[in-house]
Amino acid sequence: MKIPAEAELLRIFIGESDKYNGRPLYEAIVMKAREMGMAGATVLRGLMGFGAHSRMHTHKVLRLSEDLPIIVEIVDKPERIQKLIPLLDDMIEEGCVTLEKVQVIAYRCNEEGQTF
Repeated sequence: MKIPAEAELLRIFIGESDKYNGRPLYEAIVMKAREMGMAGATVLRGLMGFGAHSRMHTHKVLRLSEDLPIIVEIVDKPERIQKLIPLLDDMIEEGCVTLEKVQVIAYRCNEEGQTF
């Protein structure tokens, strides 16, 4: 195991129906992160939430088509995260973007890959 490394966690809160250039916004963000050679990204689908408009988004049997919350998380070196942030400003019309310092304890892959 490598010595723990300082990194940043970029967390992006958007809606499932949000789009960017005709494709799902979460997909566009993940593909941009991959294109930029970032360490990785994860998309999480929420069961319930609300944002700036206080409109409730929830997963109910009769509401399967509702706009559920989506969280995209990206952990990488601060300098890589900083290159992505201005691009997100163009991509995201509504949502919330947060940034926090994290300590990477382990980052493993079977092949030669990204390192922190």
